[in-house]
Amino acid sequence: MKIQQLSIFAENKPGHIAAPCRLLAENGVDIRALSVADTQHFGILRIIVSDPIRATKVLEAAGYVVKPTEVLAVEVEDRPGGLAKILSAFERTIINIEYMYAFPFGHGERAVLIFRFDDPDAAAQALQAAGVNLVAKSELFAR
Repeated sequence: MKIQQLSIFAENKPGHIAAPCRLLAENGVDIRALSVADTQHFGILRIIVSDPIRATKVLEAAGYVVKPTEVLAVEVEDRPGGLAKILSAFERTIINIEYMYAFPFGHGERAVLIFRFDDPDAAAQALQAAGVNLVAKSELFAR
């Protein structure tokens, strides 16, 4: 159930995040989730999109550096303790969470966590063993 995330590198200046988002919109690519991380000189826009192949081609043609990465999308109850339950699946493992971000999913009862793990296959096994639902890309873009 791994899904593609695109990391786009941009200068850390006003407007440099808007431009790739506008470019994707003009090319019919839907952004479902995103995260922005920054340093003093550059930012990393991490996105989950409807068509990662087209998005990569469009962005690279415009001069952006794009890195595809495999991540896991995990369904969590949108209530106190929901995240703690998910994280407990890793308490007795050596699996490292490199980063994560979240967004609401559905009608306020659920959320989706996007995880980047050092070992996504082992992480998927640990989550499934704990009864956690991994979300497929098709579910993220279902209307």
